[in-house]
Amino acid sequence: MKESLLKEKRRAFLKGGFALGGLALLSPEKALSSSLKIQDKEFRIITGPYLQTNFGNSMSVLWITSKNSSSWVEYGISPDKLDQKAFGKSSLGFKPADRLNCIKLENLKPGTTYYYKIVSKEIKDFQPYKLTYGETVSGSTESFLNPDAAKKEVSFVMLNDLHDRPKSIPHLLNLDKDNKHDFVFFNGDIFDYQADEQQIIDHMLQPCVDNFAKNTPFVYVRGNHETRGQFAREFPAYFDHVGYTAFSLGPVRFVILDSGEDKVDAHPVYAGIVDFDKYREEQAKWLEDEIKRKEFKNAAFRIVMMHIPPRYSGDWHGPTHCTSLFEPIMNRGKVDLVLSGHTHQYKIHEPAKDLNNYAIVIGGGPQEGTRTLTKIKANHKQILLSMLDDSGKEVGAYSISKK
Repeated sequence: MKESLLKEKRRAFLKGGFALGGLALLSPEKALSSSLKIQDKEFRIITGPYLQTNFGNSMSVLWITSKNSSSWVEYGISPDKLDQKAFGKSSLGFKPADRLNCIKLENLKPGTTYYYKIVSKEIKDFQPYKLTYGETVSGSTESFLNPDAAKKEVSFVMLNDLHDRPKSIPHLLNLDKDNKHDFVFFNGDIFDYQADEQQIIDHMLQPCVDNFAKNTPFVYVRGNHETRGQFAREFPAYFDHVGYTAFSLGPVRFVILDSGEDKVDAHPVYAGIVDFDKYREEQAKWLEDEIKRKEFKNAAFRIVMMHIPPRYSGDWHGPTHCTSLFEPIMNRGKVDLVLSGHTHQYKIHEPAKDLNNYAIVIGGGPQEGTRTLTKIKANHKQILLSMLDDSGKEVGAYSISKK
C-alpha cells in the first residue's frame, strides 16, 4: 500500500479530530460514564481477578473493589488447602489500602499448578488512631499453572487494535479455543483513548476475566491510542506493568518496547505535556544493554513486541523515530521477529536486505473482516506463526528456523 493511501486511511479512522491536550471528541451518546459513578454503597469486587506475570516464578493477581480495602490473596498447591497468604507491596512501611489491588505471588515452583482466592476487607472509616473495618468479600477459588521457564515450547496468541470493541476479545479467542497458551498478548490500541475507569473495565478487563484471565495471564504493550485522553495518566495503575521490559520463557527472549505516540511531541493536540521522543531514546539505551545480556544472546529466538512497527507504517514522526532508533540495534542483536499492529492492515513482511534483518508481522483490525488473531508457537528449532482473520480463515503463515 502506498504511503499516501495509508495516511489517508488512518486520518479517516481518526476523523472527529482532537481537543486540546489530546482528548478525542465523541458524540454525547458515545461518551462513557464518569469513573466516579462506579463507586456505590455496596462493598463488592467490581472486576477480577486477572493475572499478569513476567514469568520469573511469580504471578501478579489484580482486582478492583468498589471501596478502599485491606486485601490479600490466599493460595496453595491444593484447592482444599490455601495455606499461604500474600499482600500487596508495602511502601514506606504501609501496606496498600486502596481499590486497585495488585498482589504478587513470588517464589513459585516451576511447572506447578497453584490455587488461589482473592479477599478484600472494606475500610469503612479511617481516623488517625482508629480504623473501622466493614464487610469482607472474596472470590471463588481459581487456579493457574506457573510455567517452567526452561520449558521446551512456548505458545501464545496476539490481539491488537480492537479500538473499544470488547466483543472482539471473546470472538477472536474462540477461533483458537481448543488450544492452551502460556499467555495472551495484547499489542496496543485496545482503546480509542482513555476516558475513565469504567471504559477500562468494560472494554478490556471484564471481557478478559470472563474469558481467560482468572487462569491464564496476559501480557500488554501500550499503543499510541492508550497515550491519549484525560485518563491516560491513571491508566497504568490498572496493570502490573505498562512500559518496556524483557522476559524469558522457554526458548524465547521476549522484548517489549513502548513505541509511544505517532505524532511529533510539539503537535498542538498535546498542548506541550508529552515527551515521547525522550522516552523512546531512553528505551534505545536500554535496548543496547538488553542485547548484550546473556539471556538475550543465548536464547534460541528473540522476539520483539511493539505496537508501531519499525517499518511499513508511513512517514509520520513516531514510526520513523522508531525506525531510526530501534532498527540498527535490533539488527545488531539478531532479532528474529517483530510483532506489531497500528496500521490496521494485516501483513507478514519478510526480512528486507540492508533494512530490517528480521520478519515484521502486523496484525489487522479493528473492523469486522479485518480483525486478526495471530498464533505463535516456538521450540528450540523453529518459530511457527499463523494469522487468522475473524472468520477463522488463515490469512498468513510464517516459520523461522534456528540458524
